[in-house]
Amino acid sequence: MLGLNYTFMSEFILIGFSTFPQHLLPVFFLLFLLMYLFTLLGNLLIMATVWSERSLHTPMYLFLCALSISEILYTFAIIPRMLADLLSRDRSISFMACASQMFFSFTFGFTHSFLLTIMGYDRYVAICHPLRYNVLMSPRGCTCLVVWSWAGGLLIGLLVTSAIFHLTFCGLNEVHHFLCHVPPLLKLACGNNVQGVALGVGIVCITALLGCFLLILLSYAFILAAILRIPSAEGRHKAFSTCASHLIVVVVHYGFASVIYLKPKGLYSEEGNTLMAITYTVLTPFLSPIIFSLRNKELKIAIKKTFLSKLSLQHLSGHGGGGRDMAG
Repeated sequence: MLGLNYTFMSEFILIGFSTFPQHLLPVFFLLFLLMYLFTLLGNLLIMATVWSERSLHTPMYLFLCALSISEILYTFAIIPRMLADLLSRDRSISFMACASQMFFSFTFGFTHSFLLTIMGYDRYVAICHPLRYNVLMSPRGCTCLVVWSWAGGLLIGLLVTSAIFHLTFCGLNEVHHFLCHVPPLLKLACGNNVQGVALGVGIVCITALLGCFLLILLSYAFILAAILRIPSAEGRHKAFSTCASHLIVVVVHYGFASVIYLKPKGLYSEEGNTLMAITYTVLTPFLSPIIFSLRNKELKIAIKKTFLSKLSLQHLSGHGGGGRDMAG
C-alpha cells in the first residue's frame, strides 16, 4: 500500500532499553504494565460512564470519548511491543511491523492533537457564544469535526510513514529507540534524498502540532477575556472549572512534547533520551484519564453514580442473600 522498499533491510533491532542494567528491566516492565493497564481502565471507565449517563450525551463528552479511543489505540500501537522487548533478548522487528507501528502511532497521536484542538473550540463556543452553542455544535457538526480529526491523523500517518519507508536503509539495522520513530530511522537511511525527506516530515509534523497549539491558545485567549467580563466571582469560577481539565491535559501534552522535540541535540545520554520518550508514550496517556476524572465535576459525579452505586447495591444484595441463607 505504501510502496515500501525492501532492498537492503528485512528487519530492525530496537535497542532502546538494551543500554540499561539488566536488573532494572523487570522493574520497568512491572511499572509500565501497571501504568498501561490503568490507562486502559481509566479510558474505558470514561467511555462507559458517558455511554450510560444520558446527562453526559453532550458535544464535550462526545469529544472526550473520541479522545479516549484515540488514546487507547495510540498506547496499543506502542506499549505492548515495548513491554515484550523489556523481557526478551530478541528485540528484532520486521520491516513491515516497523512501518505499521510508525503509521499507527502517528495516526492516533495526531488524531489526539486534533481532538484536543476541537475540545478547545467547544469550550470557546460554550463560554463566548452560549446562545448559539446548540446551533454551532449540532450533532451533525460535532460528528464532522470528529471525522475530520481522524481523517487528519490518518493523512499525516500515511504521509510520514510512506516518506520514511521509501528511503533506502543500509549499514547497521539498530534503531536507538524502543519504537520505530522518525529520527533514529533517518540515521539508518542512506541516499541523496534523506535530508529532503527529513525536512519535509519535520515541516508537516511541526506545522500540524504548532497549528493545533496556536488554535488552542487563541480559543483560551477569547475564553479568558469572556471570563474576566463575568461580574461575579462564582460565575467566573464556574466558567473556568468547565475548562480546567482540558487546559491541564493540553499543558501536559504539549509540555512533554516540547521537551522532546525542542531540546538541543546531544543534551541527554541515550538512556536519558529513552526515559524522556517514556513521558509522551506512557506517562501522558496515563495522566490524561486521571485529570479528566478528578478535575471534571460532572464526570466525577457520574462515575460515582453509575459504578460505585452499582457496586454498593451488589454488596448489599450479597449480604442480604447471606442473611437469608442463615435464616433458612
